[in-house]
Amino acid sequence: MHEGRIQAAFDAGVFVLKLSGDVRLTLCATLDQQAQRVAESPGLVAVMIDLREATNVDSTALGFLAKVAMAVQGRLEQPPTIVAEHPDVRRMLDVMGFSRYFTLLEAPLTEPASLDELPQVRADEHDMQQRILEAHRILMRMSDHNRDEFQPLVDLLEEQKSDKDCSKAHH
Repeated sequence: MHEGRIQAAFDAGVFVLKLSGDVRLTLCATLDQQAQRVAESPGLVAVMIDLREATNVDSTALGFLAKVAMAVQGRLEQPPTIVAEHPDVRRMLDVMGFSRYFTLLEAPLTEPASLDELPQVRADEHDMQQRILEAHRILMRMSDHNRDEFQPLVDLLEEQKSDKDCSKAHH
């Protein structure tokens, strides 16, 4: 299992995000930053997410890919494109309802000449929990299946968060 990597390029209005290896919640701060970058990019005409070299994408990372789609909803003529070949990754995208927000392809698209390696954005435990919660809330908005699937996790995370907030208030 190769550790996850994220690369990005913005060229002639096309924003490309390439995820490789095992993409997990440790990369969610980096993904979140890219979702914001995409949302703020002037002259954006297309978004492409390349998952051809991804062997696994966990639900937190998928939540931030969904955030990318929601960030550009209504701004682009076509929904963002996801290229995925790995059967497990494709199955997960299908189950999670990504086809409603993305164009899912197996065929490779034209790749930009160079992708920048993105440094991993560090996040402390609190940041990480916030992002995990946000990612799963986004996934829950995508489909009924996801709402049923992730409701217990979101409830648990919200409970932990309010416990922490309470203990901080008492100090």
